Amino acid sequence: MEQKEYDVIVIGGGAAGLMAAGTAARVGNRVLLLEKMEKPARKVRITGKGRCNLTNARPVEEFVEQVRTNAEFFSVAFAEFNNRSTIRFFERNNVKLDIERGDRVFPKSGKASDIANALEWYCRDNEVDIECNARVTEILEVAGKVYGVNYMNKRGFIRKIEAPNVIVATGGVSYPATGSTGDGYIFADAAGHAIESVRPSLTPLVTSHPQKSYLNGLLLRNVGAKLYIDNELTREEFGEIGFSERGVEGAVALRMSRDAVDALIDERKVKIVLDLKPALTEDILRERLKREIAEMQPEEFFAELLRKLVPKQLVVPMSKELDIHSKLYISKVTEPELERLIKVLKGFVLPITDYAPFEYAVVTAGGVSCDEINKYTMESLKVKGLYFAGEVLDIDANTGGYNLQIAFSTGHLAGLLKK
Repeated sequence: MEQKEYDVIVIGGGAAGLMAAGTAARVGNRVLLLEKMEKPARKVRITGKGRCNLTNARPVEEFVEQVRTNAEFFSVAFAEFNNRSTIRFFERNNVKLDIERGDRVFPKSGKASDIANALEWYCRDNEVDIECNARVTEILEVAGKVYGVNYMNKRGFIRKIEAPNVIVATGGVSYPATGSTGDGYIFADAAGHAIESVRPSLTPLVTSHPQKSYLNGLLLRNVGAKLYIDNELTREEFGEIGFSERGVEGAVALRMSRDAVDALIDERKVKIVLDLKPALTEDILRERLKREIAEMQPEEFFAELLRKLVPKQLVVPMSKELDIHSKLYISKVTEPELERLIKVLKGFVLPITDYAPFEYAVVTAGGVSCDEINKYTMESLKVKGLYFAGEVLDIDANTGGYNLQIAFSTGHLAGLLKK
């Protein structure tokens, strides 16, 4: 049987790979997509806790400000296919969307599978050949030009497929169970590309707080948070912060994790300071405490006062933090102890000593150096016909739909390659 000829081989069937493959086929290329897992878009199907925050609807001019690394490089791909383009793309592919708090865009159904299926249909409608259980082992090149790949098929046999263009869209190393195991870095390194140090981003942070066991499962809403590195204020956030066996998480902690991880790698001192009452000044909080205490009976316990101020789950750890017994009569609480309470409510300190591994990271920071990629085409500046798209590149952003948009924008631009 004669082997089919292709113009483009796409390695990786995630968000960037599917967008690249479908786009490349739409502009007239014969495209083969090779996916190592049993079906495409495994990571897309679980992102956003299975709901898929696919982009962010904030104004275009503000969007790139949320990109933490190589924003200027990314801006070219974003100009070609921006967040409005993404919204139109999925609506044209029969996915109804909702815009939620923070301008985050989700499928109206609440099902990430709708996004994954739409990307797959985009490819199949444009006659992309998709082969799953196909693990690429080598990108073939000669004299500085790509001519195909070797891959292992489902039966364990190595096959060679030739094509003059190869797009690497293998993702990073976050959520490795979905197939993101760093293959793209190996291919890039073999092609002579520099790889910026990879580390988890948007990942839970581990605290050494002595009462952390009491905090597991706690979710705090509308809190202020400050990130300090070597006691210098580095970042301020407002929103939700939560605690689990993985560490300190929630949108606030994830946004802070990018800076915290880098600091911890450099063995710098990191802490997050929470303002549990951001709407109240210390003076207003002091007056409130006086009113609350005046309305209490002398035989009521200190814990009853805390329950009026913080979630029930925080009562015991707060008492221990203050070194005030929760069953101390309220009449016995001293002025200095109340002042300590005010300071802790306005500055609950979480020492950060580590970060969760790639298994729990939303995205990977680091990757293929953008200095060696043509930002107008996504083609390698070292090997002709070799392209990169998505998380494999050294581009990452804040949480809120920005990272999937990076995948869509860079995948779309890579897919616009000419025969």
